[in-house]
Amino acid sequence: MLEVLQLFAQVLALASSTLLILGLIRPVLVLWFLDRFNRLKVIQVYGVATLLFLGLSILFWVIK
Repeated sequence: MLEVLQLFAQVLALASSTLLILGLIRPVLVLWFLDRFNRLKVIQVYGVATLLFLGLSILFWVIK
């Protein structure tokens, strides 16, 4: 069960890092749900998500 959670966290980290890179190129593509589209907001939203999911993945790896 822990391996599934680790894999899920890794997939979400990969997805959010991909969206982070895409958002640094064209912020409007990934921040369509907000009223402001700037690169700082992209880093705040998707950078935090990437770090969170990477941290969870590492935590699950250590516990395993």
